[in-house]
Amino acid sequence: MTTSDAGVASRPAQKKSEKNHLLEESILPVVNNQRPITALGFVWIWIGIAVMIATFQLGANGITGVPLLHVVLIIFFANVVLAFLMLLTADIGTEHGLSFSVYLRAPFGVYGTHFPSVFRGIVAAIWFGIQTYLGALALNGIFEYMTGFSSWPVWYVVFAAVQVANTAMGIKAVERLAAIAAPAILAISIWMYFTLDVLAQTQGINIWRFVGEQDVTVLTLFLANVAFWSTLAIDIPNITRFVKSPSGERRFFHRNKNVLLAQLLALPAAQAWIALIGAVSFIAAGDWNPVTVIQGQGEGLSLIILLVLVILAQWSTNNAANLIPAALAFVNAGAPRISYPVAVAIAAIVGTLFMPWKILDNLFSFLFSYGAFLSAIGGIMVADYYFIRKRRINVPHLYREGGQFHYYKGFNPAGLIAWVVAGTVAFYSAQWAFVLGFVLGALIYFAVMKLFVMKKFSQEECVSSNSENYLGTSAGFNWVYDRENQSFMRVRSENLSKEISREDL
Repeated sequence: MTTSDAGVASRPAQKKSEKNHLLEESILPVVNNQRPITALGFVWIWIGIAVMIATFQLGANGITGVPLLHVVLIIFFANVVLAFLMLLTADIGTEHGLSFSVYLRAPFGVYGTHFPSVFRGIVAAIWFGIQTYLGALALNGIFEYMTGFSSWPVWYVVFAAVQVANTAMGIKAVERLAAIAAPAILAISIWMYFTLDVLAQTQGINIWRFVGEQDVTVLTLFLANVAFWSTLAIDIPNITRFVKSPSGERRFFHRNKNVLLAQLLALPAAQAWIALIGAVSFIAAGDWNPVTVIQGQGEGLSLIILLVLVILAQWSTNNAANLIPAALAFVNAGAPRISYPVAVAIAAIVGTLFMPWKILDNLFSFLFSYGAFLSAIGGIMVADYYFIRKRRINVPHLYREGGQFHYYKGFNPAGLIAWVVAGTVAFYSAQWAFVLGFVLGALIYFAVMKLFVMKKFSQEECVSSNSENYLGTSAGFNWVYDRENQSFMRVRSENLSKEISREDL
């Protein structure tokens, strides 16, 4: 490929003898012909992500004050709203092939990005620890039943190691696991539902007519569910940059068609279904955790099947929702010394050091505490991508020391001010945390950028007379890194070699 293939060729980012601390292979833009995830593959990934312990608890919390049908519908539509929001940030991946942490260099600066991205990475690592602990308990239950040996810490280490190895193999390995795990999870969850319904009937309880007596409002339940996926709402580009996208497609929904089915249908349906099981478990036994309820009564094959569900659910969630985001955040912070496989292992260690078995006792306090600050990041991303840059981004400068995203000593005051102010306000806003954090983050960031930052630090894509040069997939172009010259070339999708591998880019 030559510069004649490219709409724009960048100047070398560094001298050849220098190490570029902004660049590592796993955080380079993913080019169009290296995106392996299909629409169905993304559906399987989302189903696997949705089956997690906190989802059961959401449904149980709702049923204490809202009829079951209303709980299911509220959770479904709350996730539809969230899915549309997630589509906005997902386009960063499908359009430019950028990871979450690298994109944050635009609104936060090449050094400033480490504050929000590492914060998100630590949260993801903690969730990895929580999910691994639950999977370890299930593994321990299986082997204790079969052999009499009981030691969940041993199975924690084993399960963590297996997940790290699987995730370190790359996105295709993650997709393959999801394709196996998701159908199995759905089948076992159906069995769980009928088992719990029978348990309720033996007590003379009609699950669809049950109404709790606590003061839980529709609005509270709706907002809690919107905030539930605040983590993936902001860093979904980590996955969508690997989702197949038609090159040269200008229409937003057509360009993101392989994202739509998963986020607008699979996510809401799977979330509502799993929350329904949690609610039914609470109705039937007064315990929001159906695994505990059925495990207390099960034996033989049924017990083993139940525990296999737990293991698959934690594994599939951890790969896509926790280990990948955490690892990419740590790679971004430690490039080029920290490679992706090493970062995956670091994420597992960090998550374990936070003693997730203790955090699980205060799960919802944990959720709302970090969700306030993550919602502010989401608002900042949307304001930057759509209202400041209008989906255009000077990609080579994201990897260039001293480029336009260096701002003031590597920090963008607009992003940092908006994040701290909006996140703090949201933190003290109870159920409105996600909404206030998102809106305030967007408004404060936009105002400070327009009134102060952009007057001092010019943003090329915002002032260029040929703004098409800063589009990616929708314009039929990709940013390809040339290792020999240590520079980026903007290459047409049809000129990308079929033989190019990630190692060659």
